[in-house]
Amino acid sequence: MKRLIYLLGITMMILMFFGCTIISTIYTAAVDERNVKTVYKDTEIKTVIVKRFYDDKSIKTLDISVGCYNGHVFLIGEYEKSIQRTHAIKIANGIEGVKSVTQYILPKKKDPACGTIKNLEMTANVKAKLIKDKNIWSTNVDVKTIQCIVVLYGLVGSKTEINKVISHAKSVEGVRSVKSFLKSK
Repeated sequence: MKRLIYLLGITMMILMFFGCTIISTIYTAAVDERNVKTVYKDTEIKTVIVKRFYDDKSIKTLDISVGCYNGHVFLIGEYEKSIQRTHAIKIANGIEGVKSVTQYILPKKKDPACGTIKNLEMTANVKAKLIKDKNIWSTNVDVKTIQCIVVLYGLVGSKTEINKVISHAKSVEGVRSVKSFLKSK
């Protein structure tokens, strides 16, 4: 009886996981500028890169964020040793399906005025502004803040949207600068 309950529990968890994944994929496809096949391929590329970062003992996985749009990979973050940056770029370039790699990886520096909490707060504030703007599909814009520099990457519908996103990011208190890798379709 315990074994049956255990198997039912495992089955329910698997169904819930795949059900959530399917719903998430459908939602993403509905609001994304890319088609479903491209979204899937980009997600696959991103997953492989993150896995390889995890396996590479020189890279601190949490220090470098990975994004992928239409086979174009974005590496955003910080490094302690230049070998970490070099390895990250080499890994990303070596993945099948990657068309190009754009990196914005800065050397880590101690800055009490702009640490992790402040960066996370700025990212949240930028995302809140994007969500409030009904003329922007904010789900297509990735935001990462490092050293109080807001980095934007992703796909939007027009150059007007790019300018609005940049304007929102610049309006957040404490932002030192904005680096945009946004593309329009």
